[in-house]
Amino acid sequence: MNLTLKSLLPLAVLFTPCFGGDGRLSGASSQPNVIFILVDDLGYGDVGVFHQNLRAAAGDRSQPWHLTPALDRMAAQGMTLPHHYCPASVCAPSRASLLLGVHQGHANVRDNQFDKALEDNHTIATVLRQAGYKTAAIGKYGLQGNAKKDPPNWPAHPNRRGFDEYYGYIRHGDGHEHYPKNGITKGPKEVWENDREVSAGLDNCYTTDLFTARAKWFVAEHVANHAAEPFFLYLAYDTPHAVLTLPTGPYPSGSGTRGGLQWLGKAGHMINTANGTPDSFYHPDYADATWDDDANSLTPEVAWPDVQKRYATLVRRIDDCIADLYAQLSDLQIDDNTLVVFTTDNGPSLESYLKEDYAPTFFDSFGPHDGTKRDLWEGGVHVGALARWPAKIKAGSTAGVHATGFWDWLPTFAEAAGVAPPARSDGVSLLPLLTGNGMQTPSRIYSEYAQNGKTPPYDEFLSSRRGRKRNQMQLIREGNFVGVRYDVNSQSDDFEIYDVVADPGQRHDLAASMPELGRQMKAQVLRLRRPDGAAPRPYDDELIPSLAVASDTAGLQWQYASGDFLYVPATHGLNIDHTGVVLELGDALVKPQAEGVVVYRGYLNVPADGKYTFHCRTKTKAIMRLHEATVIDADAGYDSGSDLSANVMLAAGKHPITIHSLFESDAAGGPGISWSAAGAPEQPLAAEQLTH
Repeated sequence: MNLTLKSLLPLAVLFTPCFGGDGRLSGASSQPNVIFILVDDLGYGDVGVFHQNLRAAAGDRSQPWHLTPALDRMAAQGMTLPHHYCPASVCAPSRASLLLGVHQGHANVRDNQFDKALEDNHTIATVLRQAGYKTAAIGKYGLQGNAKKDPPNWPAHPNRRGFDEYYGYIRHGDGHEHYPKNGITKGPKEVWENDREVSAGLDNCYTTDLFTARAKWFVAEHVANHAAEPFFLYLAYDTPHAVLTLPTGPYPSGSGTRGGLQWLGKAGHMINTANGTPDSFYHPDYADATWDDDANSLTPEVAWPDVQKRYATLVRRIDDCIADLYAQLSDLQIDDNTLVVFTTDNGPSLESYLKEDYAPTFFDSFGPHDGTKRDLWEGGVHVGALARWPAKIKAGSTAGVHATGFWDWLPTFAEAAGVAPPARSDGVSLLPLLTGNGMQTPSRIYSEYAQNGKTPPYDEFLSSRRGRKRNQMQLIREGNFVGVRYDVNSQSDDFEIYDVVADPGQRHDLAASMPELGRQMKAQVLRLRRPDGAAPRPYDDELIPSLAVASDTAGLQWQYASGDFLYVPATHGLNIDHTGVVLELGDALVKPQAEGVVVYRGYLNVPADGKYTFHCRTKTKAIMRLHEATVIDADAGYDSGSDLSANVMLAAGKHPITIHSLFESDAAGGPGISWSAAGAPEQPLAAEQLTH
């Protein structure tokens, strides 16, 4: 087949950092340290700058409030991301999507698959480690696989997913108790230091304190011994989730290197708060707090319920820990070039694990939204985030109504580290948004989740939403509009549509007045996800709709960027060395000589509705997408030349196809993609089927 070459118009990109021939960012400043702080079941409304400060300012004694002064300072010194979304409304899938850099349409951990092995693929940790970072995870994990078998040889142990160091609760269920050795409700739990179980020495250790002290120790040790090497720290607290047990005593005096929490490293006295009494300390701001329970200022106020004092104390303890961490960064003189992100894994919980029930209505922990943990209403997944990086992020800035998601952090951290992110990531780099340098590419906001429960019947929620069945749920956001489906039985079910900027409580369903947007949402959710047999959906076997586009020129456009890449990179931001058009994927490319990456773009013309099987047999590595759905992932763990196949339901017509393939001058034959219709022989993607 003869090769047709012609000049290509530059692809439309909003922000184009330039990566050099080795895949590193040209002219990048020194790599920042990165700390990602994830808390468990904290509501959007629990953060001062998002909601609690509004309650405090109103001063209504019938609407109690609690405080997060350290998080407020973080916001004042950095950026608020008020429209940040978690991937799912429960912990395991959210954490999996975060680490993998994909939304729930592509993650291998979905629904309530606790302790399932995280896919053996690229993670934030593997990408940053390859970029020269020391990587550590401290706290709750829950993605190891084989929860009751083979410790410490779990298939997806953190040390096997890119983390050089790990310390914390590996099993999901262990995170329900916050005193691992002498827990007051759930019994002893296991804490792992890499492959060694260490709970025997953790007398009276409260996990919020324990994980903070360990994090401070890790940072101090790293700076002392590896000052020239950047680090990535994933600090995943297990609070305020689950049993509402209290700390042992007040927060230690001082902060940073000159006080605060300290790692002592001695069995029985592992940290400096282990000498107190478990479950004994209420924060003084809340110990004697009262409120106007009947909204009548003429009657005496009553004490806060005990569980609410506990909850506020747990949140304040996390806040104190964050202040302590920031003080240490300053003391060690690494504060300016450390990017810190804070967010929560899902909306607020309804559980206390104590005799007295807990309800997030006391503080309106869901903020201005309806929904809680396990909901796909905004209260379940619209969690917000804070980011601070003094060298790059303007103090007091905000992302405004720009919607972002957990899966955006992998490409963001990769770009900050000066490397291209993996092509399989569903996220976009948020550096333009964070730094104000360039135009920000929009994020894809998508979630799917199934849970056999109901939205809580709180008076604060829309009456038609109280006690509503969840079952299969789905969410997509387009601009300011969120489409939500509950109790989905088929693809024909309509989305409710809300303008969540003007109507954060989702009170006014706009679906009847926006039928075209509803149709677009129905089509789009099929174009951006892949079915997972372990989490079946009622729309898994639906045909992916084609696009009505004019693309009559034969072949696919290609771009080539030279570089010695360790994985298939996204080409956004790479220096493009050569371009052209190839009629068939097996055609030789003119010009490229050195190793690099080639991206092919165009349309696949599908002749008839039906099931199609795609095969990949490449001598290098490749990623293939149809629309936004990753159909072939022949990158991490792929054996050269082996057959990797995937079935896809496609409607007749044109479907955008993108193939990223590593290029090696001695590995002819292109990415090795072929296909077949049901009952038809396998064949290469031919010229008459490929247009641009």
